Amino acid sequence: QVKLVESGVGLVQSGGSLRLSCIGTGRTFITYGVGWFRPAPGKEREFVAAISWGAFKTLYADSVKGRFTISREDAKNTVYLQMNNLKSEDTGVYYCAADSARADLSGNHWYLGEGYLEHWGQGTQVTVSS
Repeated sequence: QVKLVESGVGLVQSGGSLRLSCIGTGRTFITYGVGWFRPAPGKEREFVAAISWGAFKTLYADSVKGRFTISREDAKNTVYLQMNNLKSEDTGVYYCAADSARADLSGNHWYLGEGYLEHWGQGTQVTVSS
């Protein structure tokens, strides 16, 4: 069973940067696609970014393109979300999700979020102050 744990500094000023980490258990974690989600108006968990197994493909929400970068360090079973030029609207609980069946980021389930992906972490609070 894959288990995910998110971590990161929870408070940052507007325009600042923050890096979140998602650590997965087991050697098979490197074969999973991994994504990040956050609350948004009208959605419990909105897609933010995702990375395929082997990091050959990445996806980003339009609202974070050019500001956020997702990456993975497989030797440490860790996926990172580097968030730069943070805005107040980036505030929220960020969740890490992993999926083996859609590890290549095919289809649209990564955009649909909860209920469509296999494994979810507990979330970590991000607050951007102005």
